[in-house]
Amino acid sequence: MGIGNGDNFIVSVTNEEVVAAVLPIQEHWLPLSNLDLLLPAVDVGVFFCYKNPMILTFESMVVSLKKALAKVLVSYYAFAGEVVSNSVGEPELLCNNRGVDFVEAVADVELQCLNFYNPDESVEGKFVPKKKHGVLAIQATSLKCGGIVVACTFDHRIADAYSTNMFLVSWAEMAHPVKPIKPTTITITNKPCFRRSLLSPRHPSFIHPSLDDMYIPISKLPPPSATATKPLLSRIYYVTAEELHRLQSLGASAKNGTTKPSKLESFSAYLWKLVAKAVTRDGSKMVIAKMGIVVDGRRRIANNSSDEDRGEALMTHYFGNVLSIPFGGKSVEELVDKPLGWVVDEVREFVSVATTEEHFLGLIDWVEAHRPVPGLAKIYSGGTNEGPAFVVSSGQRFPEDKVDFGWGKVVFASYHFPWGGEAGYVMPMPSPLRNGDWVVYMHLLKEQLDIIESEADHVFMPLTWDYLNQ
Repeated sequence: MGIGNGDNFIVSVTNEEVVAAVLPIQEHWLPLSNLDLLLPAVDVGVFFCYKNPMILTFESMVVSLKKALAKVLVSYYAFAGEVVSNSVGEPELLCNNRGVDFVEAVADVELQCLNFYNPDESVEGKFVPKKKHGVLAIQATSLKCGGIVVACTFDHRIADAYSTNMFLVSWAEMAHPVKPIKPTTITITNKPCFRRSLLSPRHPSFIHPSLDDMYIPISKLPPPSATATKPLLSRIYYVTAEELHRLQSLGASAKNGTTKPSKLESFSAYLWKLVAKAVTRDGSKMVIAKMGIVVDGRRRIANNSSDEDRGEALMTHYFGNVLSIPFGGKSVEELVDKPLGWVVDEVREFVSVATTEEHFLGLIDWVEAHRPVPGLAKIYSGGTNEGPAFVVSSGQRFPEDKVDFGWGKVVFASYHFPWGGEAGYVMPMPSPLRNGDWVVYMHLLKEQLDIIESEADHVFMPLTWDYLNQ
């Protein structure tokens, strides 16, 4: 293999161990909430790249990471447990302080030579660890330039991105506290809340018919395709603040009047049009293209408490999944031919269904009504047999600014989620340049990426070191 050309490099594992919480944890069972039970057994990766301006040794950085991890796991004990099936076959979390698999590795490549645009080659199987046991796996990799890549892989059934972000910020805070922490104390700003009663089903329940359009029990899933599905590819682009503002302006319509669409609404609508256009290249016009957008229910469900302020505070720190995935389906002909403002209106319409407290309370009731049969978001269930489908998940709260372990700010960070389904996945995050640009992780079909790069190369530009090093 060559060295230093962006993706042809070798990563060698030098040490593997398990890091457990530094204080004893009383072994106990933590049930998954009904919203956790909507997630399949998939793992999500995230990685952070750092220079080493302080010229610290890799060994000293790893020691700091492990010590801080052992401390933060006292509060985030769910990440140190194991997922085990209960008597009816549902997953539950055994909080037994099994610990986190921690891998140390060395890569014969410099940070500036990494090809982030193509994470299938530069990141997959190299920097982001495969989770073999437990709930969370971590890898710290030393680079030739003295830099370091810190990456995590976590079980999505246990945590959503919001929960993982809380953990990452707390871990960094423990490693590099703004205020000195006494050796005998373990205090963190973002203490997680595991109170599952916040997401208890209602009695009597109420299930709106719209939920049957959005979710399906896995027992009613169509049979898998007899033909092999095409593999999805991962790419990382950046989108400038100017292009995001331009899409916002183009996304305005007569229907929504003077209300400017959000950046996420106009961005998603534009991407929906591009994915539809990839289908029309084959001459298909009546195919339905589906797009879902992940909605976080924490602010929506906060009022489900006798004390509204306390309910909001608890949900702000709630650890687990509080997500819904509304989606829309339109013919590719309409999506291609109609103006962007029309598509934005369609996005707003299907997302609005999932922006209320009642929607999330009803979704909890829906899961309860079907247990122990698991449910799944319908956007994931059709796949390529019914036309293209993809999900946009907003990563605008990605906390890379706060994930400072003591050797400086993040140079680049991204989620990495080649999850193996037939539906695509897109995650826009703030640029590390902190200039209003977005960094966008995409996991889509090759023909969809080809359209994006041929017809929207002025919007989606391959992420390069030159961009990061401005």
